[in-house]
Amino acid sequence: MSKDFNTALKERRTRYAISKETTISDAKIEKLIKEAVKYTPSSFNAQSSRVIVLFGESHNKLWDITKETLKKIVPEDQFTSTEEKINSFKNGYGTVLFFEDNSVIKSLQKQFELYKDNFPVWSQQSSGMLQYVVWTSLETQGLGASLQHYNPIIDNDVKDNWRIPQNWSLIAQMPFGTPTAPPDKKQFQPIEERVKIFR
Repeated sequence: MSKDFNTALKERRTRYAISKETTISDAKIEKLIKEAVKYTPSSFNAQSSRVIVLFGESHNKLWDITKETLKKIVPEDQFTSTEEKINSFKNGYGTVLFFEDNSVIKSLQKQFELYKDNFPVWSQQSSGMLQYVVWTSLETQGLGASLQHYNPIIDNDVKDNWRIPQNWSLIAQMPFGTPTAPPDKKQFQPIEERVKIFR
């Protein structure tokens, strides 16, 4: 049973304990993500966000690549905890890869010289909104996720394995699956310190 968006907004958490089970079909997952990409706003309607969804062996391969990459740079006596963390992502059902298309950003910089320094910033803001929309959309369907950032150390292998255009920059990775444990309790700062209202 799906949750309404406001409930999902409150219940969305970083979930590391996920399984290779899913609450909905691949087709439904694809539809949710395509709608998120289509309808998430972007500055100047740039639509520079790009997404790759990995299921099955492609999902497993991503985390094998990440593990092997980290094994080369993490000290051996510290690698056990790193491996456990990567395995927790691999235990998931799939992964969403978020990219930004640099060719779109460069084109807008040429068209609107006055704002050229802002377009990379606005691109990241739009990507952040998209990540949040996808994350919360998965939560509405009972799927848990976390947001990871193993870029740029895995960028070249990702591009080579899935033939990603060179002008796409990897921004984040979102492993997801059915939660197998409750999330940690979230601590909130006093809202009065974070929001000011003036009339």
